Amino acid sequence: MSAAQSPSTDLPPARYDDLRALVFNCTLKRSPERSNTQGLIDRSVGIMEAQGVHVDNSSVTKRVIELKHCAMNVLYSLQHLGYTIPPQADAGWIGEAGPGPSSLDPGSGGPDNDFTNRNTTFMTWNLLHVARTLKDAGGIPAYGNQRTTWDAGCRHDYENPEHR
Repeated sequence: MSAAQSPSTDLPPARYDDLRALVFNCTLKRSPERSNTQGLIDRSVGIMEAQGVHVDNSSVTKRVIELKHCAMNVLYSLQHLGYTIPPQADAGWIGEAGPGPSSLDPGSGGPDNDFTNRNTTFMTWNLLHVARTLKDAGGIPAYGNQRTTWDAGCRHDYENPEHR
């Protein structure tokens, strides 16, 4: 039996049905225009819902917020705000560039693109695994990362001659 057929990889390593997810669609297309971003989100949400995760969707565009940063800048900025960003936490439609049908249009090949499907699946499972780990651990410990403690002079593992 190969590693791909191993029973240990046939089942998820944990339950995820007690998790909730909030998905933001940051497409710049307005309703009722077809959103390729929503098509990608639908694939990821399908994986989560198949594991029992309750998913809420929010369209940022409906709130008249325009995002002009690429995914890497958005993810980098979110981690500075306190979000935990799992590895490989981005996905996008990859396919032929140039004129012709868009990612979800008939004949585009987008829905069948192995790169897109693989990265969307990996992203979703990494999100699930990190969420499971954080929930089980009760979140990230506060020790060593509290502003009030730092301001009071307690600098965990950082030499401060004024605090003894």
